[in-house]
Amino acid sequence: MHVFHYSEVHASAIAKDYDTAVTPIRLQLERFEKTGILVAKQIGRSRVFTFNPKSPFVKPLKEILSIIYQSLSIEEKEKLFSTRRRPREKGKPVYGRA
Repeated sequence: MHVFHYSEVHASAIAKDYDTAVTPIRLQLERFEKTGILVAKQIGRSRVFTFNPKSPFVKPLKEILSIIYQSLSIEEKEKLFSTRRRPREKGKPVYGRA
């Protein structure tokens, strides 16, 4: 679901969001890579995973994930995807903070 939401992700980011160890997340991402669903690229010391656009399984999988993603409430999305992946825009107002 993280790959669907962020379009690219690394194992430590998922582990941080779920407050769990990196190793099982990394191993599962590598299994998906071995089956051809994901592809990885090396960025510095991190391996970043994305969907494999050449895989025939990715399109139906994305359709299923889209249905699940759309059924989530805003609160559930905020809980699952609470970590910001990009820096804030300079000068952008912050809402909801006192």
